[in-house]
Parts: sequence; structure tokens; C-alpha cells
Amino acid sequence: MPSEPEPRPAVAAPRRPVRALTRLAGVTVLAGALVVGVSATALAAPAPSADAVRVSAAPTTAAARPPRTTHGPCAYTETPDEPAARPVPLPPDPRRTPARGSVRVTLATNHGPIGLTLDRAAAPCTVQSFLHLVGKRFYDRTPCHRLTAYPTLSVLQCGDPSGTGEGGPGYRYRDELPTDLPPAPTDPTGERRVYARGVLAMANAGPDTNGSQFFLVYANSALRPNYTIFGEVDEAGLATLDRIAAGGVAPTAEDPAPVDGAPALPVTIRKAVRWHHHH
Repeated sequence: MPSEPEPRPAVAAPRRPVRALTRLAGVTVLAGALVVGVSATALAAPAPSADAVRVSAAPTTAAARPPRTTHGPCAYTETPDEPAARPVPLPPDPRRTPARGSVRVTLATNHGPIGLTLDRAAAPCTVQSFLHLVGKRFYDRTPCHRLTAYPTLSVLQCGDPSGTGEGGPGYRYRDELPTDLPPAPTDPTGERRVYARGVLAMANAGPDTNGSQFFLVYANSALRPNYTIFGEVDEAGLATLDRIAAGGVAPTAEDPAPVDGAPALPVTIRKAVRWHHHH
């Protein structure tokens, strides 16, 4: 079995997930990923190329009117074919997107707090969207539907209120990709980079398809630099992640010892809270 899952676009339309894990994002059995809904790229199954943090494809419905797009620099755009898993308006998109400083958010989970420090300079549009979703309580009472335990991909993926890996906020926006990550020592091709323990990044379904799903890295992982990094997890949060990861991935009838699927210890974000004091 290949030691390195890696992301790649699913061929044609993503097939419906074959196993009923809480349908990992982007999971067709050969494709998992830190993916969110549409053309699921995949991180999932140990096909030679399968690794992403993707979002799975949601069923499509034709939309009558053209999708709305905000007029600021972030251009948040409605996704009528992938309606919101929980109703939420488009984020504010001021002419000057805040691009300095950090913002603290705590995810209060059933396993303990996960403190996040969001970095506006690294990903201003992503931070603005994430804070918008926190403020609208989009993340409250939502599951973290996917845990991976590959040697080169160790993440907890959250942010889909539907828990299927296909849900999002009903809009998408562009990537703000990292450019300074070190090469992954496990990848002789030099294409994958180190997404280090403690990184907070966005899952997606291909270029410029960010929505609400995000992933928390609990051990150094090797990924192509196709995922926006917008913050980091604090020490208490890493301790919480370690407890969740230690529980492993829930076994299924097809795979008694999976490395990608629903966490064996179910994870719920009870509430996401923004802290307003400045650092």
C-alpha cells in the first residue's frame, strides 16, 4: 500500500462514496481529500494517488439566476449547485480586507477546547470568511467528520454541518496558498510540502473552491501546497487533537483497521467563539 496519499482530481464526476462512513469529504473510495464538495479531489483511500483534504461533490441542482458575487477583493461567490448545509449569507467583503494581526477563536468540543490563532496577513479573505461563519454560528453543533492516520497525512477535518463531507456554506472563494513551506522529506519528487503539526488549513474541491470545511494537522503531513493555511492550533488544542487521534478511525465492515474515515471517538464542535481582545 502506497505510503503517500496524494491529492489528484477525481476522474469525471466523482462517484458516490462507496462506503457509508460519515461520507468523508471527497471520498470516493479511491479519492479522499481535504475536500469539500464538487469535483472531489481526493485524499482518501490508499490509491497511489489519493490524498487530499477535499470536500465531496454534493448533488447538483440547476439554478435559475446567475450566482451572486460580492464586490470586494475577496469575491465570495454563491454556489447554487451546492446549496448551504446551513443557511448563511455571503460574507462581508469590504474594499480594504483586514490583512494585519491575528484573531483568536476557540472551538469548544466534546473532547476539550481547540484554540486557534487566525493569521490575517497569511490569508485575509479566508480569515474574514471563517470569522463570518463563526459569527453566524455556522460551526456550532457540527461534527468533525473525518480523521486520517496515514504516515504522511494526519489530520482532523471539520466544518460541514451535514457531517457527510459534502456540505458547505453555499459560497466559494479563491485560494491564498502558502509559498514558503519546506519540502516534505518523504517525497522524492519534491512536489509535496510539510504541513506541520498545529497547522490550520482549508479543505477544498480543487482550485478556488474554499468554503467552510477546514482541517487541523496533528502530526507533520506531506501535501501538495494546494491548501490555504490561515492559522495555527494552540498547545491545549493539540492535546485535544492528540486525544481524538489516539482513538483512531472508526472501523467499518469493509475495513476493520482504516486509516481514513470517521473518528472512532465522535467529535462535535459544540460552539465556536471569537475572542475580541487584541494581541
